[in-house]
Amino acid sequence: MNNKYILNLRNKFPILNKIINDYPLIYLDNAAITQVPNQVIIALSNYYKDMNANVHRGVYSLSEISTKYYEDTRHKIKTYINANSSDECIFVKNTTEGINLVANSYVKPILKKGDEILISQIEHHSNIVPWFLLAREMGAVLKVIPLLETGDLDYSKFETLLSSKTKIVAITHISNSIGTVNDIKYIIDISHKYNIPVLIDGAQSILHTKIDVQKMNCDFLTISSHKMYGPSGVGVLYGKKSLLDKMIPYQGGGDMIKHVNFNNIIWNDLPYKFEAGTPSIGNIIAFGETINFLNSLDLNFLYKYKLELYNYIHEKLLDLSTVKVIGNPKVRTSIISFVIKDIHAHDFGTLANYYGISVRTGHHCSIPVMEYYNLVSTVRISLGFYNTMEELDKLVDIIFKSKKIFK
Repeated sequence: MNNKYILNLRNKFPILNKIINDYPLIYLDNAAITQVPNQVIIALSNYYKDMNANVHRGVYSLSEISTKYYEDTRHKIKTYINANSSDECIFVKNTTEGINLVANSYVKPILKKGDEILISQIEHHSNIVPWFLLAREMGAVLKVIPLLETGDLDYSKFETLLSSKTKIVAITHISNSIGTVNDIKYIIDISHKYNIPVLIDGAQSILHTKIDVQKMNCDFLTISSHKMYGPSGVGVLYGKKSLLDKMIPYQGGGDMIKHVNFNNIIWNDLPYKFEAGTPSIGNIIAFGETINFLNSLDLNFLYKYKLELYNYIHEKLLDLSTVKVIGNPKVRTSIISFVIKDIHAHDFGTLANYYGISVRTGHHCSIPVMEYYNLVSTVRISLGFYNTMEELDKLVDIIFKSKKIFK
């Protein structure tokens, strides 16, 4: 581990200097939201100081400047995920809105009573609820790839769940609750054999591995800036142009039309026909600076570093007789859920916070996973590039303290 490199990286995040209850902040809830480096904070501030104007709607200087930076971000994300064109990158609020857009603009118009939507038992609620609502509205069937005790999906059942009635497969790349890395290449390849499109929830995977949508060959991918050390309120829906061209917007307003009267509407070109109303301009511009920040890092080193952190804490937790780690999938990433014998997760979370440690407790918006393991709540830690082994040692110390306090 290059301690100097990690220290320099940590220094770019001002919030990591924060003191909680007289203890230095140890932030271990990166699966929920990542912290933001100073250069991104400055970029957001500079937008409001220097170029606050609407995009695509003015010939004056402020509007032209903000439009340039706004569209620069689109091009940066196109390059970052290796989309074929910037037109395939739609700005949304977050991963959730991206999934809802596909559900309403792509799937709903082709869905008939009795048709099927396939998801998995390991999904975040964001990739369950939109499909549940759509299936109920249209009389369709929501089918589920089952989970194994290990935390892996039961791939032996996957192909048998596909049929001529399956209109989409919507699957998470990485579980936000137990860290399972799904074999999405297999899922995409088998689905495409039956000409079924695949949506990938990339909220967790976008910072755990290099995403190349052309190599992956997914039909849709959704991601969120706030999982990438960027501002909240910004996400991207990637879609193959051949599919996006056929889709009709499900949100209407300004900027997404070429012409409108009371008898007819002509939609705007891609990507704008899906971006109704004034967007979150400042946050999108700051997201562009987030991409600059990520591109400045040695990401291959940091992917390996996070794996080292994961292996370090995973081994320590397994050595504790009072701790049970949930799931043991074949491939997992730096998200770990666990329970402590005779201590409620929320009690431990409260104690950890007293010592400045931020962990997530609850069902993690993945109630079906919790129910599968007969749990109500777990403690979840999720690691970022700026976390250290010393921080993880302090977490283990608090676990020991908790057994004395709650005995």
